[in-house]
Amino acid sequence: MDLNPVFSLILFLYILKEAFQYIVQYLNLRHMRKAGIKIPPEFEGKVDERVLERMQAYERDKTLFGFITSLFGNLVVIAFIFAGLLDRYNTWIVSLNLSFTISGWLFFLLLSYMDEILSAPFGLHTIFRIENKYGFNTMTLRLWISDFIKSLLISTVMLSVVIFAGLSLIQWSPRFWWFWVWGFLFIFSILVMYIAPYVIEPLFNKFSPVQDEALKDKIIELTKKAGIQAGRILKVDASRRSRHTNAYFTGIGRTKRVVLYDTLLEHMNANEILSVLAHEFGHWKRKHLLKTLTVFQIFSFLGIYVSYRIIQSDIILHVFGIGTDTLFAKLLLLGFVAGLLLFPLRPLANFFFRRHERQADLASYELTGDAGSMESALIKLSKENLSNFYPHPLYVAMYYSHPPVAERIRYLKGLAP
Repeated sequence: MDLNPVFSLILFLYILKEAFQYIVQYLNLRHMRKAGIKIPPEFEGKVDERVLERMQAYERDKTLFGFITSLFGNLVVIAFIFAGLLDRYNTWIVSLNLSFTISGWLFFLLLSYMDEILSAPFGLHTIFRIENKYGFNTMTLRLWISDFIKSLLISTVMLSVVIFAGLSLIQWSPRFWWFWVWGFLFIFSILVMYIAPYVIEPLFNKFSPVQDEALKDKIIELTKKAGIQAGRILKVDASRRSRHTNAYFTGIGRTKRVVLYDTLLEHMNANEILSVLAHEFGHWKRKHLLKTLTVFQIFSFLGIYVSYRIIQSDIILHVFGIGTDTLFAKLLLLGFVAGLLLFPLRPLANFFFRRHERQADLASYELTGDAGSMESALIKLSKENLSNFYPHPLYVAMYYSHPPVAERIRYLKGLAP
């Protein structure tokens, strides 16, 4: 059977997927440009034309540089997977005559390092040129280097644990490794959720108790109303890196805690902060994390089993012209093909995420009885983060996990009596 047409089809689908994303981003920019400096009704009197111009310029600069970043990434992928570099890299790993687990560890670890190194210049430009230009960046080069090294060390440790455990399970149970690997990854992800607030997050930020006792009491009262046991209410020094604002509710079990950006505390009043937190509590109250985790684990289980079945043959290696049979190359190529096949499901996933956000907005109103504070909080967040008021509907479907901010405000206005 001649498999070259299959190889050509996969390459065509990859180029088609990337071209489609470029078209969607172009449509988004054109849609925004057509809107001009017309302020949406939801923001009249709250946002002036100068701010709207900066919002559009910020979106334009991010998108245009995103084109450059994406084009470079696509060239790397085509050269590595479709032009033979993967075959040479795979053969070189085998020529080292290392054990099965060490070979796999080296195979994936070096690829992760290469990805970090190639991505670093684009990240630097985004932070120190684009984010600087619009007044967001507060990070120094020294801090960026420190973060880069810490992230590299953490990813090395975590990736090493996953690789060694996964490959050891494959050796231990050749017929049922798909089940054991899935079980390990599930337990490992839960463990990371437990330890991240205490082990990983403090490596990058300083967390301290919120000093405003009146605000703290109101937050505690809100957590009780939501039926949540939050261990601590903390402020994080996010302003060391960026002026973007946010708040989140993190952890599971006894590690649950409320975290407020210091930038959020600086720019919002107590009622607005409570509304934002009530939205985050709404996610927990509606069990969105549990639902998302459940769906993800179901897809992971099916994906690992299908991978196991495909790996029993060498068809994936023949399709891509890989001369040396290794499990590592098969896994990498299966992950790449899976990304192509699952791409059409992205709008569906984002649809459910946006639905979760609407439910969380409703929960915020139910907990506080104050839609107005949530509206004003969203307006402030939009102004301070220079959000795009006019995203194209197709762009929303492909990339927005939250409803557009004007849509959220209209929804909140409909809730208030």
